[in-house]
Amino acid sequence: MSARPLWKPSPERRAEAQLTRFAAQLAARGALPEHADYFAVHDWALAQPARFWRAVWDFTGVVGEPGTDVLTDGDRFPGAHWFPQARLNFAENLLRRRDDHPALVGLLENGERRVVSYAQLYRQVAALVARLRALGIGPGDRVAGLMPNVPEAVVAMLATTALGATWTSCSPDFGASGVIDRFGQVAPRVLFCADGYYYNGKACDSLQRLEGILQAIDSIEQLVVVPLLSARPTLPQGAPAALFGDFLEDTAAAIEFARLPFDHPVYVMYSSGTTGAPKCIVHGAGGSLLQHLKEHRLMCDIGPGDVFFYYTTCGWMMWNWLVSGLASGATLILYDGSPFAGEGRLLLDAIDAEGISVFGTSAKFIAALEKAGIRPAQTHRLDTLKTILSTGSPLLHENFEYVYRDFKQDICLSSISGGTDILSCFVGGSPTLPVYAGEIQAPGLGMAVEIRDADGNSVQAQKGELVCAAPFPSCPLGFWNDVDGERFRAAYFQRFPGVWAQGDYGEVTANRGFIIHGRSDAVLNPGGVRIGTAEIYRQVEQCDSVLESVVIGQQWQDDVRVVLFVVLRPGRTLDAALEAEIRRLIRSNTTPRHVPARIVQVADIPRTLSGKIVELAVRNVVHGLPVSNTDALANPEALALFRDLPSLQC
Repeated sequence: MSARPLWKPSPERRAEAQLTRFAAQLAARGALPEHADYFAVHDWALAQPARFWRAVWDFTGVVGEPGTDVLTDGDRFPGAHWFPQARLNFAENLLRRRDDHPALVGLLENGERRVVSYAQLYRQVAALVARLRALGIGPGDRVAGLMPNVPEAVVAMLATTALGATWTSCSPDFGASGVIDRFGQVAPRVLFCADGYYYNGKACDSLQRLEGILQAIDSIEQLVVVPLLSARPTLPQGAPAALFGDFLEDTAAAIEFARLPFDHPVYVMYSSGTTGAPKCIVHGAGGSLLQHLKEHRLMCDIGPGDVFFYYTTCGWMMWNWLVSGLASGATLILYDGSPFAGEGRLLLDAIDAEGISVFGTSAKFIAALEKAGIRPAQTHRLDTLKTILSTGSPLLHENFEYVYRDFKQDICLSSISGGTDILSCFVGGSPTLPVYAGEIQAPGLGMAVEIRDADGNSVQAQKGELVCAAPFPSCPLGFWNDVDGERFRAAYFQRFPGVWAQGDYGEVTANRGFIIHGRSDAVLNPGGVRIGTAEIYRQVEQCDSVLESVVIGQQWQDDVRVVLFVVLRPGRTLDAALEAEIRRLIRSNTTPRHVPARIVQVADIPRTLSGKIVELAVRNVVHGLPVSNTDALANPEALALFRDLPSLQC
């Protein structure tokens, strides 16, 4: 990696950052030296976890009673308990601001725009709380949303969690079986669903699937339909149903928030489910809230004056992460539709039109803009934009350079990485730290993130498994219906006992940053040499003819050979010259082991509904193995392109 940073924060930005104020408060108490930087705060947090997380609670103003103890059984992982006497309510913390400042700005691909102020948001949540309470909804119940990313989804989540019930959601592009595979496991009593959504220039109906869903999930006692495609859609049969506006209780007054233990279940999230039935991951209210506040306030520097956007659906953890921005008093931009609408310019237009200061997206979106030759610095003002966040897959070295060359020079570009598993980040960014090409800036504050080799030793400047070696508040409560916790422990703690193994393959840099080379289970192993897939993607990305690629390891003659599939620009064909160019790029910038044994042109590459390329699903198809739960894919038909390919039989 380059020793010279692409960006360094100005003294003014560093001085004004919330992290700097947080460190100054700790210094005033004698916990840190004066002018402590990010890594000094992090090192102290690892040494004094109880003091650190209590300081985060106090600094971010968590509403609730913290109790006297912060951490008990801290030597058990899993098994540690955070704030065991605390009482709080998740929604109460997100609704602490109640003035006329915009809370939500809902944007649809078709151009529709709605604004909901903090005062209006509180009143709408209160009106929905009254109706849900009348149904007897409370702690121990689940409420589900099959919803696009619109304000009503946020209102429904807040009303659910205000009562102490547990919220779970999918995006409406899931097929019926994908919805049933998820919601059917947790048996929700109420289902919120829009009549449809807009995507890629089309209006897509959601109601036609509901009859089968309602028949399969007999726990649903009430259906609430949000009109988006028409003002008065026809309500489906199968359960008592009402339109969202008709369902609200107009006479509702103040919300009586249910203050519950720190570990009370707030969300059920789902693994992607492309290699088996989706796991139902249960997250606690206190841990999710505290972790999000830490990340938003101390790592992203989000505050009441910010306009915060993340491209996401309600089926991806980034929706939950985005919505927690309400606890910091920010204005949230909710967009539903294709990220590439308007030839990729629609979201860029929103930066200027809405005054977005923190713009969250995927590495794929940034790479696609570069491939399309879009130079936002030449077409947009971007004067309010101070931070770009990227996640979903590794952000490549060249993507970093593109942002600073063609997007904006004075910008904090923070690649972040975590997962649905922890509903937050293991590694991320900070506007108080420099940005180096290809690197994630730092470990998450208070997260004991390391890279370990096959023997479990912590290593520097060497590739290995990304782990977290100590308990953290957002560790999930477990899996749904995993009574003894056996499946949960097997998923994360079997590789290194007492240490969380995330399943990512990465390394620590000389700057104390991180590089993620791909998923551990997708790592290639030709001749016994481990290769991260991102190392190959970085080189292929430089080939102008290639729009997208996926690389797998194919079992071949008692070894593994590297196979690269490429999607080319329209009119381009994979001929001998292009194959030679791709191989040259890979060989000259990596090692001969990285060079694919086979390069195959395909028309499309399968990806999840949140846009992640599914390397394991492609590998299974190539080896003639089944791919379960294809409803988790945005384009399952693409799997057929990889089946029984003659070029892979020799």
